[in-house]
Amino acid sequence: MGWGAMEPLNGSGAGRPATCFGVFNASAGRDAAQRSITSPWFSTAFGLIGLCSNLFALCVLVSSSRKLSNQARSSFLVFLCGLVVTDFMGLLVTASVIIPYHFIKFAWAKVDPGCHLCNFLGFSMVFFGQCPLLLGATMAGERFFGINHPFSRSTSISKRRAWSIVGLVWGFSCLLGLLPVLGLGRYTLQYPGSWCFLTLLPDTGDVIFCLLFALLGICSVLLSFIFNTVSVVTLCRVYHGRESVQRRRESEVEMMVQLVGIMMIATICWMPLLIFIVQTVLQQLPAGGQIPALPPQTQNMLLIYIRMVTWNQILDPWVYILFRRAVLQRVYPSLRPRPSIVSLSPLNPSLRRKLTAD
Repeated sequence: MGWGAMEPLNGSGAGRPATCFGVFNASAGRDAAQRSITSPWFSTAFGLIGLCSNLFALCVLVSSSRKLSNQARSSFLVFLCGLVVTDFMGLLVTASVIIPYHFIKFAWAKVDPGCHLCNFLGFSMVFFGQCPLLLGATMAGERFFGINHPFSRSTSISKRRAWSIVGLVWGFSCLLGLLPVLGLGRYTLQYPGSWCFLTLLPDTGDVIFCLLFALLGICSVLLSFIFNTVSVVTLCRVYHGRESVQRRRESEVEMMVQLVGIMMIATICWMPLLIFIVQTVLQQLPAGGQIPALPPQTQNMLLIYIRMVTWNQILDPWVYILFRRAVLQRVYPSLRPRPSIVSLSPLNPSLRRKLTAD
């Protein structure tokens, strides 16, 4: 998602019969600075870099998953694979609409008078935007229970169950994206006329859908932060305490580094947009639906925040690519695994009994 970067439509969107037009006035005067943020080269470059990055990360993930026997690591790679596939498909689907617009310069209202293409693009923006946030919270929750309850059978997730959870996240996000099609809220064409998204106007249905989308995303980020913080504290305590002789923690540390990286990127890229959506719709509530179109400043800020969200899909795959043990150990040789005390226990039964008693 996050492709809104093509040239504006000719004329005003107001007065058209379809409900997805008229949220912004494309004929309004824009200064050079405002026109520069709509440059198509930003979107083209972002899309190509993101597609290549996710495709490369997917190849690395598939190669790594074939060599693993650790169940916890395997299920984590399934979630990572679901995240990479979601980001890749999100960029691919939105590009299939935005890139042709850039080269053909079609009149959106003539090509899509029934708003079907606009609804599809808006659904894609919401679906592929909400999925990474929910998957990030799901991954953080899985690692939270896996680290804090390592010996519980209920915390071990097979690959099949992990894929089932990813499917549930996709299904929930799909249901969320279909709400405007079912009558709650609207998808409307956004400035500069090349992309569709939820409508930030004080209509009751639009406000409910905007708040639902934004608050769900904020809750996902906060849950990820809470789960990851507790997991990191637990790992630090275990890694440096007496329990470190009982369990090898290299793989857990690797997964947590990647999770924290994903969480930080999602927070930086998504929170400004989510907070902006909440602030905008709440500030417009006193107008009681009397605002016919978004102010130009709001249109510009929405486009800038969507651009920031695009970086989430570009940077996510590089978190896994760069923060693997094989890469980190080359940068920091001190991270190479050292012999574990437990590995000596077969040679010293009394030591094994002492560690078990502790």
